[in-house]
Amino acid sequence: MNISLKQLRYFDAVARLSHFGRAAERCAVTQPALSMQIQELEQTLGVQLLERSRKGVILTEAGREIAARAERVLASVRDIIDTAHCHRGVLAGTLHLGVIPTLAPYVLPVALPLIRRSFPDLDLHLRETQTQTLIAQLLDGGLDLLLLALPVDHPDIETIRLFTDRFLLALPKSREISTNRVRATPELLQQDRLLLLEEGHCLRDQALSFCNLRRVDNIDTFGASNLSTIVQMVSNGLGMTLLPELSVDVECRRGDIKLMRFSDPEPKRVVGLAFRKTSPRKEDFAALGKLIAQAATRQIREMAAA
Repeated sequence: MNISLKQLRYFDAVARLSHFGRAAERCAVTQPALSMQIQELEQTLGVQLLERSRKGVILTEAGREIAARAERVLASVRDIIDTAHCHRGVLAGTLHLGVIPTLAPYVLPVALPLIRRSFPDLDLHLRETQTQTLIAQLLDGGLDLLLLALPVDHPDIETIRLFTDRFLLALPKSREISTNRVRATPELLQQDRLLLLEEGHCLRDQALSFCNLRRVDNIDTFGASNLSTIVQMVSNGLGMTLLPELSVDVECRRGDIKLMRFSDPEPKRVVGLAFRKTSPRKEDFAALGKLIAQAATRQIREMAAA
């Protein structure tokens, strides 16, 4: 039997996504090409792997067992490639890094020049999207490493803690605050509309958890998918929001935002790296994490001193 890794990869994508179109997009091929490869795989194996219907795709009993084995085979192949990268030297070769949207615009501009100077042989590819999508792509081999907010709770993923990023309360500059109030509190957030990112962003969940505001009427997302949109709303007097300290230098340049630190315990997020436990490139990841933490903490210190 001649089974190709391409066939296994295409089948694995359909098994994960239960959809031919999305699987083809994930594999960067046309849907007919993906379907043909899976049909050839079924013919070679002599069993039906998928039930196709108008409502979607369902794995057969044989398909479920073979999908689990295919996942292990593809993981082993990824580890072979990563092992080869390790022998080229620390942070040499190709690395696919995924970053969440509430970190990418603030960490990458200061970290990338440092990374390029320190590791000129590194071929870095970036992917920016929400946490759950990044984790799925890490597990199926599309990404090697993630930069995101911790914790990540998955038995096949290992993490490295890099730095802490505190949250500040952002209000319109025209907003009057009692002269007796030096620090913000969660109760202050009850007094105005709280603007947060749309669902799916971990920053939204962290803010809600701190404020204990999961069931109140003053939360509004505006369907916003980035912090810049939220800051524009705040600057125009439409509410308040929580901003990561790391983002302040970029998002508050115009000066029409008032920032307040919170009373203890201050809300914060822990930023770190996540990677597959089976990856042999942990030395690479630790070296990259050290540079990212160095760049980010320097930026945070400079903002706090300003």
